[in-house]
Amino acid sequence: QVQLVESGGGSVQAGGSLRLSCAASGRTFSSYVMAWFRQAPGKEREFVAAIRGNGGTTYYTDSVKGRFTISRDNAKNTVSLQMNSLKFEDTAVYYCAASVGYSRDYRTYVYRGQGTQVTVSS
Repeated sequence: QVQLVESGGGSVQAGGSLRLSCAASGRTFSSYVMAWFRQAPGKEREFVAAIRGNGGTTYYTDSVKGRFTISRDNAKNTVSLQMNSLKFEDTAVYYCAASVGYSRDYRTYVYRGQGTQVTVSS
């Protein structure tokens, strides 16, 4: 069983930065692919970024490449999402999720956090 708790959301002006963190419980954190998803009002939940267990491989959706960076610290059971050059369209609830395998489908991630709101004003 893995429990995930996100933090770091908030409000920022366009062009600003935020750093999201996700703290995970459990002793097998390094065995999971960790990912961030987001859901904007009236839209489906979408993949943002993922990182494999050893941190050696990362994946990003095209709209955030070059602006967002996912990282993890297996010693601290945390995964982070550094978000720079934020845009109005990045406004959404951001969710942390864990899975035994890589996927861009939120439904395949067994463990999910409750989400943290990110609001970008233009």
